[in-house]
Amino acid sequence: MSERLGRPPEVCFLLGLPRSGTTLLAHLLQHHPDIVAPPEPWLMLALEAFGRVDRRHPAGSSLIEAATSEFLGRIDRTIASRAFADAAYDQYLAKAGKRIIIDKTPRYWTALEFLESIYPEAPHILLMRNPYAIAASLKSTWGIPLRAESSQPVSVSSLADLMLRLPDGIISSLADLVLGLPRLAAKRTRPRTQLVQYELLVAHPDEEIQRLLTGLGCDQGGVASSSMGRADYLQSSSFGDRKILERNAVDASSVKSWQSQLSVEEMQTVTDLVGAELLIELGYEQELLHAQQAGVLDRGREVTELYRRVFRTWWDLRSTKAGALSGGEVARLEQIINIA
Repeated sequence: MSERLGRPPEVCFLLGLPRSGTTLLAHLLQHHPDIVAPPEPWLMLALEAFGRVDRRHPAGSSLIEAATSEFLGRIDRTIASRAFADAAYDQYLAKAGKRIIIDKTPRYWTALEFLESIYPEAPHILLMRNPYAIAASLKSTWGIPLRAESSQPVSVSSLADLMLRLPDGIISSLADLVLGLPRLAAKRTRPRTQLVQYELLVAHPDEEIQRLLTGLGCDQGGVASSSMGRADYLQSSSFGDRKILERNAVDASSVKSWQSQLSVEEMQTVTDLVGAELLIELGYEQELLHAQQAGVLDRGREVTELYRRVFRTWWDLRSTKAGALSGGEVARLEQIINIA
């Protein structure tokens, strides 16, 4: 490992949706002696939300937010945020004895503009996976329901009712597909961004890891990427995919398992949420064809756009308060969308 000699820490952001394989990819990359990849720092999300605290804070959440906003409004908040992040990453690197830190936090899709403003020069690794497979993993791992109400058409009323009935955690997981996937897809052409497809990663791990290491400026010698190695660091963390603790080597068994895990109704829900256009754009035309041959319909761009409008409005309302949305706020959500 080479010394940084006072230079800022070398940070790489690994971006991808939850259940897309980011833990596996980060684990394989940190086999390299120059790289450390903590399970999930969530650091940049916390920095973006600096000053916003739980409404139960005894000092008063609104006062804290107003005071910090006033104070930070008189300085360059970007410089202050960069200084804090640099200090945190630098200390982590020093303790680990590494040169590059890979910050793998799946929900960074919600803060892409903030990441760009704080670390415009940082390399990104963007991991894409078949959305049907992601949905199947959400269902099997976290119990996320995917079957829509088939008795009523997709409408503002039915979707607003969905927001009222489902817990926030479930809606957030669905929002990853509805809102997060198109946002990440739009970043594929960003400079200093390396694109990885999960299906290629598990089929050819050595080649894909070597390609990424070259892009990060790492010496490729001595990296056995297809061997899982030890993942003890995950056992002591609350974050990251625990399933890799059970693996001895990378395998491609999960690539097609979604075909037996999802019902036709669930495939229809995923197709509606993501949209046939985006599936084809991301290279998953064959997967869409399989779903259509099973009975899935392409219900058009309007259905997907309706989902995006509803989820975007819910997300905006949800981000302004600490508790779940009330019935009145769901009614407001419906009113906003009808006006939009």
